[in-house]
Amino acid sequence: MEGVAVIKDILYYLQRHQSDILADLKTLVQSDSPTPDKYLVDQCGRVLTDLFSQRLGLNPEVISQTETGDHLRFTFGEGKKQLLIIGHFDTVWEEGRLSFRIDGNKVYGPGTIDMKGGLIQTIWALKACKELGIIPPKKIVVLCNGDHEGIASYTSRPYIEKEARRSEAVLVPEAAQGETGALKTERKGVLRYTITINGIAAHSGNNHQDGVSANVEMAKQILYLNEFTDYQAGTTVNIGVTQGGEGINVVPEYAEMKVDVRVKTMQEAQRMDQLIQNLAPINEHTTLQVHGGIVRPTMEKTQQTEHLFQLAKEAAAEIGMSLTQASVGGGSDGSFTAALGVPTLDGLGAAGEGPHAEHEHILMDQLPVRAALLARILTKL
Repeated sequence: MEGVAVIKDILYYLQRHQSDILADLKTLVQSDSPTPDKYLVDQCGRVLTDLFSQRLGLNPEVISQTETGDHLRFTFGEGKKQLLIIGHFDTVWEEGRLSFRIDGNKVYGPGTIDMKGGLIQTIWALKACKELGIIPPKKIVVLCNGDHEGIASYTSRPYIEKEARRSEAVLVPEAAQGETGALKTERKGVLRYTITINGIAAHSGNNHQDGVSANVEMAKQILYLNEFTDYQAGTTVNIGVTQGGEGINVVPEYAEMKVDVRVKTMQEAQRMDQLIQNLAPINEHTTLQVHGGIVRPTMEKTQQTEHLFQLAKEAAAEIGMSLTQASVGGGSDGSFTAALGVPTLDGLGAAGEGPHAEHEHILMDQLPVRAALLARILTKL
């Protein structure tokens, strides 16, 4: 009964402050942070820093970057043992593309669910613990990165892995699975490639026969690669971006395509990587160059993951909340930590729908509930 009393106190505190939580979310969401724009991402990082400072009195160690947004490392509490919370504050949305708005119980805006909602829940989970004197027994490091979307956290990964090795467990307030609120205990691995094709240019009217079309070769390669999508095995191949040629009356000598592959196991990741790295031209008069590889390992469910989920399920039950788990295809920085063998629980962020979609939104009434869940998990670990 003691645990029930603790989480109910936390939940009551957070529900009383729901309007403040929403105001903080609005502040963070209105600070646009498209991954390619370092200036805007860093500006958003300063907004996030202000929120940590105002609510928790914490100031970060700034991990400066030259090409991407800077990363922020906050430390809460003390203890010889450490827990790690990781989350990104960059988004897929260019400046001004979407706006913050509320429609009933739904809160819309760029990054509401992916994943600024989860970061705000983290701040308020820690604040509830602080204000109620329910301090987790371990030091908590919150590492926020600004290079997640589209570029697979390539500058922050070493810092994430370094902190994970120091930690007993990693909690990831990425979005829950839709409006079900399910936590994520399995994720697919991600492979990404840029494939360039060189042909021979020629005048399309006078000397068409002398040309070798890079676009035609690309089309054949697209059809070839598409055949490796196997839904039963959990493997998908997506040619997401293509470009080629310079003029309508010129046989194109250059083409390029970007390929995204998702897999359920590292064995399948290695198989697909070898297949793509060894692509051969279908037309012998063209040449291919392949750049890329495995950018995120799979997050495969382990006994350690199940133990963390059961702990979270017990915490949820203390407030009458039913919690389930799911396997998903989206990428997360939690895959890096899970691959190191560090117990990792994902999907602890906001409940809602539409990550990377214009209808991206979260459920307002779930903000305090899920913040309370995170706070209780921290006190139980």
